[in-house]
Amino acid sequence: MMLGLARSTVASCVALACALLPCAASAYPLDGFAETGIRRLEGLRLANDGKIADVKQPRGALLPLAAVDLRLAGATMDLPPVAPVLNRRLAGILAGNLDGYGVAVLDLTDPAKPRYAEHNGGHRQNVGSVGKVVVALALFQALADAYPNDLQARQRVLKTTTVTADGFSQYDHHTVRMFNVETRSLVRRAIQVGDRASLWEFIDWMMSPSSNSAAGMVMREAMLLRQYGTAYPVPEREIQRFFAQTPKSELTALYEKTFFEPITRNGLDLAQLRQGSFFTATGKKIVPGGGDSYGTARELMRYLLKMEQGALVDTWSSREIKRLMYVTERRIRYASAPALADAAVYFKSGSLYECTKEPGFACGQYMGNVKNYMNSIAIVEYPAGDRKLYYMVTLISNVLRKNSAAEHQALAGRLHQMIDQAQAR
Repeated sequence: MMLGLARSTVASCVALACALLPCAASAYPLDGFAETGIRRLEGLRLANDGKIADVKQPRGALLPLAAVDLRLAGATMDLPPVAPVLNRRLAGILAGNLDGYGVAVLDLTDPAKPRYAEHNGGHRQNVGSVGKVVVALALFQALADAYPNDLQARQRVLKTTTVTADGFSQYDHHTVRMFNVETRSLVRRAIQVGDRASLWEFIDWMMSPSSNSAAGMVMREAMLLRQYGTAYPVPEREIQRFFAQTPKSELTALYEKTFFEPITRNGLDLAQLRQGSFFTATGKKIVPGGGDSYGTARELMRYLLKMEQGALVDTWSSREIKRLMYVTERRIRYASAPALADAAVYFKSGSLYECTKEPGFACGQYMGNVKNYMNSIAIVEYPAGDRKLYYMVTLISNVLRKNSAAEHQALAGRLHQMIDQAQAR
């Protein structure tokens, strides 16, 4: 099964799973409510303390805010040359599906002696909701451009700006956690037009349960930040006027300035990593995008490395993006591997599958027979707080007719064992 399989000409049933499951992995350290105003965090913290009834956190998800930090701040290295022995071991654990995977692994357990391996590292495919890390980069770049020397202003904008969901949020089936701090009550549902929350909460909803609705709103806000600078936030009436009256060509140009320019400005390759359009159907109608969306395992690895170095926008922005990737609730797909239970995992995932009728085959979630894209990026610190092992993995796959979520989970266990055994030698 080759990556990049052509679209079937047979009439097909299409199932799109762009991002995570409802009530899936949530991010940001649990003691971050006072700093961010993200109310979901307070609910999960109270649950973990046994004060309200809700899910408890896995062992690796309990690092406090101060401990979720950049591990390579100030370093300037790019990806090292491929280590032949590690590369052979990587090929050996792909279970015979070599053509179905693009994988990159960077072992930083000894940061002075990094080891790198990859397979099909330059293959491009749609990486689904992994592209939301590009949206996060664009938002933090626009924020830094507006307030280059004022971190307090950036935090104020994130925490105090109230965003009201409009058509850009529609439509998405993924639910988000809406916690009421005063009544200590929790509602889980999809975002609806009229819902109001802080900009920081919308970013969290985009990155944690991977809500496409939240992503649509964050993309709207990133464009507005780019357009209005320090005059942001602007009134809802002006927002509606701007998107209704601005020519489509100018909106596309602003889209590209907002989401393409930060890629190249931060030393990444736009030919290898790009979010070409909105994550919502209504967003696509209002703002014509800039072409295809895609990523490669190698360029996603460079994104993670730059983030750890504090080189995505600046140290503060890189740290905030990493905190937004910290898994602090239910773990899924790659991150759900039992071997990672004690690990701090910084994670994003996305999928896209498509089925057509085939004798003897029943289409299922993440089991497409036309395309079956599954994409995961992860930083693993094992065990959390100790970092006996410290490595990064970026993984894109298109293995047809298999449950790709289960495949990624199994592969995570094998990769963890590979890194552990390599360190023991």
